[in-house]
Amino acid sequence: MSTLRALARAQALATGRAQPVATVRHLHLADRPLVLVPLTLAGEANAPLAALVGAAPEEARLLVVPQPRNRDQRFAFAADLASVVLSWIDEHRGPTEAVPVDRGRDVRHRYLDAPQLVVPNPAGVTFLRLFGRSTRFRRTDGEYPVHPSVPLLGQWLTFFAERAEHPGSAATVALTEALTLHWATGQSVVEDLHLPALLGWLDPPAGLDGAQAAARAEDPSVCPPAGPATDPDFDNKVLAPAMAAYDAAGDDPRARQVAYAELERLLRGQLAPTWELVWRGLSLLRAMPAGERVAGRWSGDRDAFTGYCEHVDAGGGPQPRRDGAVAAAQRLHRLERALTSYAVQRAYDDPLVMAEYRLTGEAFVGEVTLADPHRIDDSGKRPVLRPRIQVVTTEPVLVPVGATLTSPTRPGQKARVVFVTPTAGAKTEVVLELSGGMGRGRTAAPGTVPEVGERLC
Repeated sequence: MSTLRALARAQALATGRAQPVATVRHLHLADRPLVLVPLTLAGEANAPLAALVGAAPEEARLLVVPQPRNRDQRFAFAADLASVVLSWIDEHRGPTEAVPVDRGRDVRHRYLDAPQLVVPNPAGVTFLRLFGRSTRFRRTDGEYPVHPSVPLLGQWLTFFAERAEHPGSAATVALTEALTLHWATGQSVVEDLHLPALLGWLDPPAGLDGAQAAARAEDPSVCPPAGPATDPDFDNKVLAPAMAAYDAAGDDPRARQVAYAELERLLRGQLAPTWELVWRGLSLLRAMPAGERVAGRWSGDRDAFTGYCEHVDAGGGPQPRRDGAVAAAQRLHRLERALTSYAVQRAYDDPLVMAEYRLTGEAFVGEVTLADPHRIDDSGKRPVLRPRIQVVTTEPVLVPVGATLTSPTRPGQKARVVFVTPTAGAKTEVVLELSGGMGRGRTAAPGTVPEVGERLC
């Protein structure tokens, strides 16, 4: 936890209200995201019990598995879920745009939009991954056949679960993670995983502070858990008798219909509060302006969606149960690069995020006191334009000589650290040599070299 976030948590506890730790929204929000609130049966490995799913607050569709231990009922649930998810995915397979590749010598095409799946918390992502694994390898013929849509659903759920691991991706949003990326509460990180308590800090009811609202929300009788786990008291006192009544109905269609209706009522009561909280949390995020580089990261999600659509259309098989050594290494490399890029982009977009790096000395803000915009470096085979500037700062500077820095206001220009000299008055003089972003000639274009008196990050 950074110093600023620790301070924000202390302020939240003192004031009774969550504190912002971002000035802009760092993820894309689709106009019609698909919200999925899953519920699983306690004591069974990822056995689906029910789900509320829909692309708008008023479009909630309840899917129920009366007896999750029954294989046929579980895969009937999967087929019903597939009818919702796959048709929603197809809605995004519309117009495409041409994207230049190979330095403009060729083009590729990608969809103008991509689907966004929202779950309440990281446990919802785990449900996607496990349920995807249990369905994507199912056969549509032979012994225990499933509906043809079920394996395809498994492939797409696995796709969304994998995108959730990609830093900066907004294809799959665990809402508690998205909210805590932008606000700090006065409770622990573990407590932040509980969506009702988290929203109690962010948007408490009138007359309550964040701590009071969070404590109230943790009472299962007031607000059931955000899923996919159920409350033990509900399991033992309410759900178990209702499921027993359904089983006892046997082949009596009327009795079974009555028991099923009662299960629907009970499970909707468990899921509906979380459904409303998810849309409330999305509204809080939507009220923030998007960061400048959010659209670029969403383009990466559109690329991934387009690529996987092409894979499915070509009859490609499901994702493997586990990656081979080479594929795992390549995947790890991609994720590490994406994590580094995401951290830099967030800092460039948001001064509050940049402030965390300024506190650690990885970044600094200072005033340009000297500038030589016409300096030519003739030590190589041919002379090149290499202006130098001196920046004086009162902030800690822990970057070594020879390091390459970049300013958010000039992302196409690199600044190599030449000298770092501490001076009197707790100030530090940093001499930087500039390259790039100044034009092609030996004279810098106007405004491309920072001028004396300019404040620079």
